[in-house]
Formats: sequence, structure tokens, C-alpha cells
Amino acid sequence: MTAKADDFGPARGAPISLAGHVRIALRVGGLLLALLVCVPLHYVWRTIHYGSPIPMLFLRMAARLCGARVRIHGTHLRRDVFFIANHVSWVDILALAGASGTAFVAKAELERAPVVGWLSKLNRTVFVSREDRMGVADQINRLKEALADNWSVTVFPEGTTTDGQSLLPFKTAMLRVLEPPPPGVLVQPVMLDYGPVAEWIGWIGDESGVANALRVLARKGSFRLNVHYLEPFDPRDHPGRKAIAAAARARIEPALEAALGRSLRPFALDVPQVRFTAPSAPEQAAHDRAEG
Repeated sequence: MTAKADDFGPARGAPISLAGHVRIALRVGGLLLALLVCVPLHYVWRTIHYGSPIPMLFLRMAARLCGARVRIHGTHLRRDVFFIANHVSWVDILALAGASGTAFVAKAELERAPVVGWLSKLNRTVFVSREDRMGVADQINRLKEALADNWSVTVFPEGTTTDGQSLLPFKTAMLRVLEPPPPGVLVQPVMLDYGPVAEWIGWIGDESGVANALRVLARKGSFRLNVHYLEPFDPRDHPGRKAIAAAARARIEPALEAALGRSLRPFALDVPQVRFTAPSAPEQAAHDRAEG
């Protein structure tokens, strides 16, 4: 039997139950308690050493408090690495930061989301506005600073979140920092797999960041998030940001298909901010017939 969206938690647009509001309060309370413990420890650590592991530890706890049970597959590079990952949820940021301490590039809407936006800032997320075409140079400069300061940066080249069953075309604007690649920096593709809960948890369509965060925090129980660190490659072997994006996608796509046990399907929604138009009904039907 195929699971329905509301088998996992509140459906998009549906009211949250009293029990769901209690779970939201408990999870937010847990985040605040963890914060009260971690912030003093962070500043004490910073008086002794420049780099502090406390934000990474806190974000790892935050992912767990939000319900994610993160399982790491493969080994991530420790430094001088540019991670390129598929993007499903704001939980991606908590899980990846908790695993590696990486900085991020994420969409500007995330910065305004309560709790989630603040958590994202802990690891020096570079927020990108798709409408701010004139600000690309500044965003790239901040990305370079984050790479120098955090030793690793994660980019979501789809430019937005999806349903975990698809991959949007990879945008390459934020890969300009790799033209040419900084000395010694490698690229490591990362594949995120939420399993059966992916479509429910995905922040897609007209749902706001606040509404999505509340749905996830209201969910009963936990969910598995498999983070697959794939084989790194030298960007110098793929000159230009388009070639680098293609090389990363060529590794992420088959890994995601292997996790799903089938071919990826076309994303069914228009995403104007990344200039993506969903396939027409006949095109979607042809794909479905091909899949059997």
C-alpha cells in the first residue's frame, strides 16, 4: 500500500492538532535548552582556541531534536572541500553542518524563517536572493570568505528544495568561486536520501518556510536521513563551472536512483525563481509509461 502524506505528519495546508502544537513546543524548548548549554561553552572554548566545535555539536543536536536520525555513508573530506548536494529540506543544513561543520549557500527565504534561519546563521550560511542579480559578486565574495574561514562550503545547485524524487537542473552561478579553483580545493558530491518521508518533508510549492518548519516540528516520532558522501574529484579535471556541475550531477543522480530503486521522475511543479517549468501532462504521461 502506498503511504499518504498525512501518514507521516500534518499535510500541507492542514491544521496542526493540539498534540502537534505540544510537540512543537517541546522541540523548540529542547533547542533553547541546548542553546543555553552550548553558547557559554562556545565562548569559553573561543577564549582558548580560534575554532570551536560547539556550533557543529549544537547543530547535530538540533537535527535530532527536529526528528532527524542522520546516518552517514562514506567519508567526508575535512577541509579544502566544496560540497555539492541535492536539496530537499532546511533539515539538510542541520544534518550536513552537524556532520562536517560546513558553511552553506541557501535561499534568502530561509534567513527569515523563525528558529531555522537563526540555526542556519550559526554556520555562516550565505543567503542568496534569486532576484538580486546585481548582488551576485557580493555573494561570491562572501562564499570565498566562508570557504577560507570554515574550510568547507556546501552549495545546493538546484537553487531550491525539491521532493526527494527529482533533480532540478543544476545552476552554476555560485560555482564561479571555482573559476579557477582555489589551490588544493576538491569537490565532493553529496546525496541526501529521506526515504519514504521525502515527499512529505520537502519544502515545495507555495508552502512558506514557517509553515514547513511547523509541520516538521509537529511530526510524531523521527525519520531517517541518509547522507551519502560520494567520491571527491579535482575540479581542475573539469574546467569551468558548467563542467564541474555536470560532473557532480553525474555522481549524485545514479546514487539517488539507487536509493529510490527506480529512475528519477520529472519535478511536477513550476519553480519561477530558478526558471524551471514543469513538464506538460503529455510529457509526464510519456515518462510514466516509460517507467512502466
